[in-house]
Amino acid sequence: MDFQHMIPCLKETAHAILGVDSPTGFTARAVETAEQMARAMGYETRRSKKGNLTILVEGRDQTRTVGICAHVDTLGLMVRAITPAGELMFTKVGGAVLPSLHGEYCKIYTRDGRIYTGTILSLSPAAHVFDDARTRPQDEQNMYVRVDEKVHSAEDVRALGIEVGDYICYDPKTVFTDSGFLKSRFIDDKGSVSILLTLLRWMKESGKRPRCNVEVTFTVYEELGHGGATFSPDLEELLAVDMGCVGADLNCDEYHVSICAADSSGPFDYGMVSRLVSLAKENGIPAVLDVYPHYSSDVAVAWKSGLDAPAALIGPGVQASHGMERTHLEAMLGTMALVERYLDCQ
Repeated sequence: MDFQHMIPCLKETAHAILGVDSPTGFTARAVETAEQMARAMGYETRRSKKGNLTILVEGRDQTRTVGICAHVDTLGLMVRAITPAGELMFTKVGGAVLPSLHGEYCKIYTRDGRIYTGTILSLSPAAHVFDDARTRPQDEQNMYVRVDEKVHSAEDVRALGIEVGDYICYDPKTVFTDSGFLKSRFIDDKGSVSILLTLLRWMKESGKRPRCNVEVTFTVYEELGHGGATFSPDLEELLAVDMGCVGADLNCDEYHVSICAADSSGPFDYGMVSRLVSLAKENGIPAVLDVYPHYSSDVAVAWKSGLDAPAALIGPGVQASHGMERTHLEAMLGTMALVERYLDCQ
């Protein structure tokens, strides 16, 4: 299936989803955005008590149901302490590569609904002042957020409503280049969320239906390792759409779909993986097999939570994961095509 004509929709969807801050635990607005998109297409939805969003898709055979998942939660930061000078010390929410955040703009969300801007900096930010400006470690003990308000003390900061536990969300800096690259933070996994929402739009516009019922679930705690604990026990299979890693001795690059044979939790279902490989070959979809020893997903959590169903994982190749990420439209469209062929839409 050639999805070139869906590129404008994919770009629009990606900008909308990536433009909503949603670090783990602070995902309500992103879930609402995805839910509004799905309902506007005519799909029914439901939410788990934990906050996962499931979009219900009727298939040709309504006696069977498969699951597809991606996660809408991202990395972020949280205020850990406020120094006497009014600096915000932070802790990580998820596994951000902190050196990549030095100098990034951010927003601070207070619990009473106010939003302030700021910049993530080293505690030795000026080369003309600090001898260790170029050598000081860039970690949670040596970085802070400079608030864009006239504050000189912790009391000044607290008077703004900023307090320990407030979320700090850094700018995704989303750009689609003329050469077809998507440059953004949080392509893991909002890139895949955008792919699935675009595929759902194509299904509605084309009148195509999958071979059986599908539950498309966007999870909200994947980055902290417990997002996939609420899937329906009636699923016959689960396909996670996350990302492929680029680097080291891996086959995947930014132009291919990654079919993950195994990750840090062990191998995925052999039959499903083999079927995905065959579908890619039969349909000319650019895909490669890889093993990711430093990677985990909602599948591992679902299995450990008792899901008695085979599962597999695919995704577009993403370079510089958990940093300033990049992928290409070729990988995104290839992922969309492989999911469509897996669902056997007709």
